[in-house]
Amino acid sequence: MPVCNLIELPKLLKKGECLLGLDPGSVAIGVAVSDPGFIVASPLTTITRKKFTDDAAAMATIIRERKIGGIIVGLPKNMDGSEGASAQSARAFVRNLLERGNLPDPAIPVVFWDERLSTAAVERFMIENDMTRKRRDAVIDKAAAAYILQGALDALTNIRG
Repeated sequence: MPVCNLIELPKLLKKGECLLGLDPGSVAIGVAVSDPGFIVASPLTTITRKKFTDDAAAMATIIRERKIGGIIVGLPKNMDGSEGASAQSARAFVRNLLERGNLPDPAIPVVFWDERLSTAAVERFMIENDMTRKRRDAVIDKAAAAYILQGALDALTNIRG
């Protein structure tokens, strides 16, 4: 499986490729994309979970259309750093995506990124900015994916100097 760490990722990417950020939940998958310079993460969409093949097809389309060279996936760890059922579910999701997802490149590199409190941080920001509950519900998943991806992009900037 092409799971790697963030330090290895830059040398696996081609010029002009972007990164895809995923926040896979049980009901929805938040999706975000980076710019080709790996500076800014932008929320893209939320995929409402259906059948795995439908979810994977939606992601394959995004990967193809957006010139995605790598994927950052939120890994929901427990506060003590251990991995529970949600983390196991995220790992299974990635395994299925790579093995059965019919991706344009089944060897696309994937990095798991610790997403502890990401959704809470995004929701707190939205509340502080007087966003209605209805609007928050509509954008929370893709905003959390962007938050996760931005954390990885910031770390990449520090790695690359």
